[in-house]
Amino acid sequence: MEGQQLGILPIHEALRVAKEEGLDLVEVSPKSDPPVCRIMDFGKFKYQASKKLQEARKKSKVFQVKEVKLRPHTDEHDLNFKIRHIQKFLDKKNRVKVVVFFRGREMAYMDMGYELLKRVAEEVEEKGTIEQPPRQEGRNTISMLLVPK
Repeated sequence: MEGQQLGILPIHEALRVAKEEGLDLVEVSPKSDPPVCRIMDFGKFKYQASKKLQEARKKSKVFQVKEVKLRPHTDEHDLNFKIRHIQKFLDKKNRVKVVVFFRGREMAYMDMGYELLKRVAEEVEEKGTIEQPPRQEGRNTISMLLVPK
């Protein structure tokens, strides 16, 4: 009886057949006319479905987005330090969001932020590529998203 189609049966007849085999009658497609049902062990079906989901989760890779914050007047040494961190994140296959914050009168020099992000992108170009080019987010931040190669 495994995988056989029994055709159109009244509900009480289908329930009787399922009970004889010690299985459950499960409605697969309620919207079709007539509704489609399957005779199966529902507990076993749920167990196998949960195992499939668990296996899929195990195989999927979780990407983290690391964030590195800069200011337009970040010193040379500090900038190089942050660039090394970005390279380490990209080596570990993490995405990196680089954000430049502006305060007060610094907002008059937004072009410095774009140049800073352009320099960061050039420095890490062998390890990562730009997924989202530099763009202004809100009034006082510019951000860019880097992904590992």
